[in-house]
Amino acid sequence: MSSQSSTFSWDHFRDRLFNMVSVGVINDRINQSYDVISTLALLLNLTVSIANTYDKAHAAYGNIFSIIESVTVAFFAVDYILRLITAGKLYPELSEGKAVFKYIRSFSGIIDLLSFLPYYLPFFFPGGVVAFRMIRVVRIMRLFRINAYYDSLNVITEVLTAKKMQLLSSVFIILVLMLASSLCMYSVEHEVQPEVFSNAFSGIWWSASTLLTVGYGDIYPVTTLGKTLGIFISFLGVGMVAIPTGIISAGFVEQYSRLKRFGDYAIEEDIHFIELKIEENDRWADTCIRHLGLPKGALIACVLRGKETLVPRGDTVLRAGDTLVIGAEPHKSSTPVHFKEILLGHDHDWNGCAIRDLDISRRSIIVMVKRKDRTMIPRSDLVLNEGDTVYLYSASASENSVKEALF
Repeated sequence: MSSQSSTFSWDHFRDRLFNMVSVGVINDRINQSYDVISTLALLLNLTVSIANTYDKAHAAYGNIFSIIESVTVAFFAVDYILRLITAGKLYPELSEGKAVFKYIRSFSGIIDLLSFLPYYLPFFFPGGVVAFRMIRVVRIMRLFRINAYYDSLNVITEVLTAKKMQLLSSVFIILVLMLASSLCMYSVEHEVQPEVFSNAFSGIWWSASTLLTVGYGDIYPVTTLGKTLGIFISFLGVGMVAIPTGIISAGFVEQYSRLKRFGDYAIEEDIHFIELKIEENDRWADTCIRHLGLPKGALIACVLRGKETLVPRGDTVLRAGDTLVIGAEPHKSSTPVHFKEILLGHDHDWNGCAIRDLDISRRSIIVMVKRKDRTMIPRSDLVLNEGDTVYLYSASASENSVKEALF
């Protein structure tokens, strides 16, 4: 009995830790405070790093800067350890070891590691101080965590992800053009300027500065053929560099238009949309859409499968991991329906109680329990935990007989 209690306590403790270190989970003062402290630590660390580059500031406040840096870096290290402990909550579908490994090799995990590790490495490898100091700049990448607070910033990530193949293609074209122009310019100018266009790399430097800017001025052609080639490459470079800009701009327009159409359609047609994820043991998994038996008035707007958006046809087979966007008409009735949303805080009386043991009105029914991102069926033996959101339906007096029949 004691081992089960300790296991439950440890799991509950990890849940609290996971909510605390997860950006944007603000249903508790501790979580809000941790987000504020994490942001302030990062801003202080970056401010000190910039201030240390000024000789006067470093001479006057160098010791204070060192203390601030050591404290904030220690906070980053503790934050990384907490994220390792709660990796299983971040990837619940994986085993504990695989979840930790997936976090370590993820983009955020690498950034979190490099935000504090280079600070301590010089103690073990004094010869690499300069290199380790350069790696500390990676800390600024932690600012991307603010992305989780703003949907408008998330659009940037969505656009880059959606257009990554087009962007990679345009970058590849630019690299090919850069290499070809550098070799051409080297061939034309090497004999006249052997000290300037001494090798192929000097031609690459010229082509990069010409294609991406208007030229740096330290290296340029002097022959007539070289100048003519330079003019042609400059015009070509303007068009080539504009390709990624056009792709990103078009992606922003498409994304905002899609969101606007989706929202406007829901308003104009008076339809509400929800997202439903198909789990491994879900009875809808491996089932055709035509066999789902959706009620009248409900429709599947689209199926999100990984990074693809599928048009829901009758023969489309749903898979575990798919996310369904379901639309339905809003409830319309002369009889009012009252739903109450209850968030279980730390001191709520329902914490640790099974639903069957709750002392609630006979006219109230718990219709749903939301635990983090999971929507749970309110079975009688379901034990409520701190942080759960309980959705309570209160029936009117005329509906009391119906409610009793349900019980």
